[in-house]
Amino acid sequence: MKFLLFAYALIPFVSFSDAPEAWQIGFQDPATPIMQGLIDLHHDIQFFLIAVLVFVVWMVSRALYLFHYTRNPLPEKIIHGTLIEIVWTITPSLILIFIAVPSFALLYSLDEVVDPAVTIKAIGHQWYWSYEYSDYSIADDQSIAFDSYMIPDDDLELGQYRLLEVDNRVVVPVDTHIRVIITAADVLHSWAIPSLGVKCDAVPGRLNQIPMFIKREGVFYGQCSELCGTNHAFMPIVVEAVSLENYISWVSNKLEEL
Repeated sequence: MKFLLFAYALIPFVSFSDAPEAWQIGFQDPATPIMQGLIDLHHDIQFFLIAVLVFVVWMVSRALYLFHYTRNPLPEKIIHGTLIEIVWTITPSLILIFIAVPSFALLYSLDEVVDPAVTIKAIGHQWYWSYEYSDYSIADDQSIAFDSYMIPDDDLELGQYRLLEVDNRVVVPVDTHIRVIITAADVLHSWAIPSLGVKCDAVPGRLNQIPMFIKREGVFYGQCSELCGTNHAFMPIVVEAVSLENYISWVSNKLEEL
């Protein structure tokens, strides 16, 4: 009883896992509908996987036990079975259909870009990211743009994550349709954030785009996910989702600095 009371007391202080944890096996907590859909699809597929695994293990075990030479010294000669052939053809087809329907729905939703309220351009470099907020350009040569470098170990503050913290975070509003345009300046990179369910290659000379709709405030950590050279492991990505009021304030401060 004391343990339960202690657990209930901790509920208001439980935080979401928006960064990788040591020995983590499962997904990070979703912050977008896309990531929630990915997790749901994973669970659906795991259900069929476990059901098929249990059935196959049961059939193999049954065959090994019942058809052992000590119990069945004279094997039976079976040419074919029409019914069982129909069953083992239709059943896997139905399983594939049950998996394909939510899979295609999620796949098409990944490519759907709703009229975005905010557009951000992410550019991969060896070995850092740079960002541009083109919606707030004052002139051709004046817009919100900054580089985002990993904070070295010696400069980390208490509570910051090693190899994941950056000096300039990407600030975005919650409950807002966001478009991220991704490219690279030199070699292949990949802009990936597990909690947001986004992963998109940054290709030199090409613009790729991905939608985001973040449903809660928080700080979300990611990393370059395409081998891009010596310091590939040292170009993290940090997205900070804030309320619309705080986002407007952040944009205003950035414009005053121009």
